[in-house]
Amino acid sequence: MKDAKRDALSWVEENLPRLSDWNQTIFDYGETAWREYKSCAWYVERLKAEGFDVEEGSGGMPTAFCAVWRNGDGPTIGSYAEYDAVPGNCQAADTVQRPRDNLSEHAGGHTDPHSALGISALGGLLAAKETMQRHNIQGTLKFFGEPAEKVRGSKPIHAAKGYYDDLDAAISFHPFYMLPLSNTTRWNTHCGAAYAVIYTFECNDPENWLFQSGEAASPIPASHASARAPGANDALMQMYMTSKMLKASMVSAGTGWSMNECILTAGQATADNLPAQIAQIQYMMRVPDLEMAETIMRVLDKNAESAVNNSHCSFKKDWVCKSRPGLPNHVMAQLTYDNLERVGAPIFNKGEAVTKAQEIQRNLGIEVMEQPFLSECEKLISPQDAEHELRKQLPEWQKHFTSDDYTEFCWHAPTVRLYVARPMLRAPDNGFKYPAWVMNALGGIRETIDPMIECASKTIGATIVDLFCRPEMLEKAQKEFNERTGGIGGENWIPPQCDYDSPHHFRWPEYVETDRGYEWWIPTLEKASLRN
Repeated sequence: MKDAKRDALSWVEENLPRLSDWNQTIFDYGETAWREYKSCAWYVERLKAEGFDVEEGSGGMPTAFCAVWRNGDGPTIGSYAEYDAVPGNCQAADTVQRPRDNLSEHAGGHTDPHSALGISALGGLLAAKETMQRHNIQGTLKFFGEPAEKVRGSKPIHAAKGYYDDLDAAISFHPFYMLPLSNTTRWNTHCGAAYAVIYTFECNDPENWLFQSGEAASPIPASHASARAPGANDALMQMYMTSKMLKASMVSAGTGWSMNECILTAGQATADNLPAQIAQIQYMMRVPDLEMAETIMRVLDKNAESAVNNSHCSFKKDWVCKSRPGLPNHVMAQLTYDNLERVGAPIFNKGEAVTKAQEIQRNLGIEVMEQPFLSECEKLISPQDAEHELRKQLPEWQKHFTSDDYTEFCWHAPTVRLYVARPMLRAPDNGFKYPAWVMNALGGIRETIDPMIECASKTIGATIVDLFCRPEMLEKAQKEFNERTGGIGGENWIPPQCDYDSPHHFRWPEYVETDRGYEWWIPTLEKASLRN
């Protein structure tokens, strides 16, 4: 097995230039949730070229996929790529603040970065595949394309439709920057639950708003002389304001939850003196458990009912996600961390990475540092020590913290959550804070992000080899899974909560093709001025 693991690590080293190129491709696409067409197509083509059988559009999601590669009888190990970017974060892989070429800052950009997340996982998977072929290791690799993680979109759907049911173990990786969880694995405190829902308000019969008599009366519905029906925008704003005001009354204070909203569409932009026919708002809540999510939803539903009663509208509710909280697996966490220890933490404070970081500092007008990267990025912390430090921030009763939908894998197979530090810069001691574009740029600059990709790919590849070559470890991980859940369908097992279809048809932000060319759905001001 030592030779097999060594070969997996060597594959990553030999192929790091390719992995770097691949990350640049996905980073430059910068496609956002449910609209990752180019990114998904790239992965599908790459995986087919590597010999995988690929189901495109898995789970009814156009930008999802499920890829399988078999090498005889054996366990099935799963991992995944994410590739959705974030609207309003368009940043070039550069040492100055600027959007990617021919786009505005309002376009999508990778922040976490999911571009490097997916390529790191793919690198580890392909390293394991090459090793399995060379050493005739029996088993199956299953690799998922998981769109729309920013709204916890795809994994609840994949889980509910049975895509994870045949997994024997799963590996989840994410670049990380929240101390103390850099360069470690999660131990007990995993991510919590997440619900997201879209409320659609419609005003379909404005002519019946009020009966007016006298001079204001008119046989023409919604005439300019009549009082206009409030309409969908009014319902949305009432929903927005009421939910803001009642936020403190939804669940107990100090329970470690958050709720954010975004407006997807609002009325008719060029209509004059007509009530808005349709308006949509999404709410997303990140909570420690499902009971809390259900409580918040009851309040939101009441707020929607009140809003439509006051605005002559109707509403309907569509789910975007119902994601379960995570489940620990100590065997998987320790096994993966042992491989991370063997690989070692990524090193950023060397070579061209330092040069690039110093350029950023110089361009920001701050003191150039000899070692510009945060020292914690280059240190390992054991999962037990990370857990100890994390628990200092949380009340004793709270079992989950933050949110991510990798948690869906946890209820179908023993799952590890691996974190490798992304590059972060040290700040001067005068309270200076780097602008957000800096971290976004560091995720795309080859010299600064490649050390993380190499470290994560090696750790993932080595862990997959262990799971195939050390059956006793896989057996222990599955035993722990069964003890914690009672097995699939057991007393402590949480079934998939997803009872809805993919919400990809909503008006999500996206790139569009027009007579003006390929652009973000909010055109750049420069293009707008050229048309005047």
